[in-house]
Amino acid sequence: MSKFELKLPQMGESVAEATLTTWLKEVGDTIEMDEAVFEIATDKVDSEVPSEVEGVLVEKLFNIDDIISVGQTVAIIEIQDGSSDTVAVEDSKPVAAAAIEQEIESVKDVVSAPVADYSGTDRFYSPLVKNIAKEEGVSVAELDQIAGTGKEGRVTKNDILEYVENGKSGKQVASAQEASPVTPNVASSAPVKKEVVASEVASNAKMANGDEVIPMSRMGKLIAQYMRDSISTSAHVQSFIEVDVTNVVNWRNKNKISFEKREGEKLTFTPIFMEAVAFALKKYPMMNISLDGDTVVKKKNINIGMAAALPDGNLIVPVIKNADQLNLVGMAKAVNDLATRSRNNKLKPDEIKEGTYTVTNVGTFGSVFGTPIINQPQVGILALGAIRKVPSVIETPEGDFIGIRSKMFLSHSYDHRVVNGALGGMFVKAVADFLEAWDVNREI
Repeated sequence: MSKFELKLPQMGESVAEATLTTWLKEVGDTIEMDEAVFEIATDKVDSEVPSEVEGVLVEKLFNIDDIISVGQTVAIIEIQDGSSDTVAVEDSKPVAAAAIEQEIESVKDVVSAPVADYSGTDRFYSPLVKNIAKEEGVSVAELDQIAGTGKEGRVTKNDILEYVENGKSGKQVASAQEASPVTPNVASSAPVKKEVVASEVASNAKMANGDEVIPMSRMGKLIAQYMRDSISTSAHVQSFIEVDVTNVVNWRNKNKISFEKREGEKLTFTPIFMEAVAFALKKYPMMNISLDGDTVVKKKNINIGMAAALPDGNLIVPVIKNADQLNLVGMAKAVNDLATRSRNNKLKPDEIKEGTYTVTNVGTFGSVFGTPIINQPQVGILALGAIRKVPSVIETPEGDFIGIRSKMFLSHSYDHRVVNGALGGMFVKAVADFLEAWDVNREI
């Protein structure tokens, strides 16, 4: 048998390291070719790293939350037959190898043991965690009280083992009826500040009466920090404008079926709006800037960020590079591709970098308009409101009359440190004019 080093792959030219967030496989698990072994995080993107070989995971070289450099070996996989393109690892430590084999056997015994029925809970637990809980006599109610350190608050092997160990030593209350959802583990010899005690008492009071404790995800924590930093960095100010998009709506309704048949892509409103924003950025290049200290950096490329909702409710902002150089077909393909891969957690780290302006579609959730927070280090972000049919005054040479029109609001947030009200207003007006002048006979 030979061994294969599974390394952290190159994830983009600007990415040098990543954080290990989840082990998807345990020592002793069989791994198929291209099967994901662990998950890593860079900035806001989570990615799975697949195996290049078939075999058995025999060693994990990093722990959760460790920082790994590109090219470093993360795991050792034992394979049946070596080959010329396989990186062999010299087995210079027979004692360690024996320990690994023993660990494999112990893990196999645990995994092969019958799994208790934990169907009464909505929380996810791996088979390994369930088996440990069964063997240690941990009930479903107790298991639900454990604050997991895994991805999205999942209980890991270490969490359940620590709970059992602390419970046996009297540091935690074994009964779920007696334990609070999160029990602080404070050494008796350590000094306890009054402020900390007061905070814990207040926290426990908030969690009374069946309140649910939901730990923030890693991405949620990052987004919270980014939003707070942006508010404290930029002087946010907003301009709003109502746009008549009747021509856009009618044109899309006329062309969406034939477009999908020809291109294999859905024609949504988003690429149309992105084209309008790219046009306005080209017309007003001082919106396509960033502020570096006391220096304004005018961006050469127009790279538009597109806020995309994730299944867990968080947002991520993939970037359409050189958006002004794309025709509507290319824009539609770029929008659909990035949106799909965002939802499936398949974005590459470089695909959320180097944005120069951001667009967010709050109308997707029914909002008429919003006041979005600027995506640093950019100086502007445009919110697209919901398209609604409303009664409207229509001006004609024969006089004014009331008709039904499709309208929406554009909400422009910009950094008042470098963008004055005139520029902020003219920019969003340029987007509106582009949409209202839409040619209903345009070919695509």
